[in-house]
Amino acid sequence: MSDLAIELHWQRTSPSLTAGAYSTAHEIEFNRHFSLTADAAPDWGGDPANTNPEQALAAALSSCHMMTFLALAAKAGWPVAAYHDRAVAHLGKNPRGQMSVTRIDLHPVVRFDTGFTPDPAEMDKMQDRAHRYCFIANTLSDSVEINIL
Repeated sequence: MSDLAIELHWQRTSPSLTAGAYSTAHEIEFNRHFSLTADAAPDWGGDPANTNPEQALAAALSSCHMMTFLALAAKAGWPVAAYHDRAVAHLGKNPRGQMSVTRIDLHPVVRFDTGFTPDPAEMDKMQDRAHRYCFIANTLSDSVEINIL
């Protein structure tokens, strides 16, 4: 199986590492090709202009779900023309009382070529299959909701 890696770079910008007085902003490099600035979620002192790990987790799930859906749709002969999603990571406490991403909601909107409209039950089935076959969803277990629009 594959090993997929990123490079993460952080450097202290304050005189000392003092609780509540240092920046958590850092760079994440993908494939030595591009990078993004990440930070803590705004509720935890991060800059809202930067992405945060919880958003990145929602993005990874949304992307995986879409790619899995497209692969299944292609095999089924569904002429997908466009796909849009709004993924929302919900923060809260897990059953052990620890802060966690307690749920991620996906809101996929799929558009097809003119003249093709899948039966709503078939769309539900295809989205369910995409969820079951998505590597990231399998990693996250039961904390994903798919809300088909």
